Amino acid sequence: MAIIRPEVPSQWFAAHTVPRHEKHVSGQLKDREIENYLPLYRTVRLWKNRRRVELELPLFPSYLFVRIPAHKRVEVLSVPGVVYLVGSKREPWPVPEFEVEAMRSGLEQRNPKPHAYLAVGERARIRYGPLAGLEGVLLRMKNSLRVVLTIDQIMRSVSVEVNIGDLEPIYPRSALAS
Repeated sequence: MAIIRPEVPSQWFAAHTVPRHEKHVSGQLKDREIENYLPLYRTVRLWKNRRRVELELPLFPSYLFVRIPAHKRVEVLSVPGVVYLVGSKREPWPVPEFEVEAMRSGLEQRNPKPHAYLAVGERARIRYGPLAGLEGVLLRMKNSLRVVLTIDQIMRSVSVEVNIGDLEPIYPRSALAS
């Protein structure tokens, strides 16, 4: 008597790779017929000889997405250059299907660029514009970004709207020391 197992649906997972091996890993996965998605962006770099070169680089350095049933994660982990699947020690965490599909269908039309991760409540510094150099706390990220700028000496704060590209995170000193 044969045991019939129900079909396990495939899900998207984020695979962490060795730095600068994302394209190679993506090719290896394709060779093994494992569906994967490596979001890329275009950038122009100036080499030492003053030549401009257009490059396609990973939008999320050291990460790509794979679509597999969770029980087949060993097939992905056996690919040279794959370090781990993002998740807990027991199981990888799936990435919502709509997020990956939205990236696949929309990123090419939007000219994406990587940006430092910012979360509400984190300290950030304004990099450009008339408020450049001021630091504050990211207040919300809905229709627009608001940063609360505080002047400690007079114990007053002001909330201003800024573009995401104008901000950079301020890392705690303890993170820089390690």
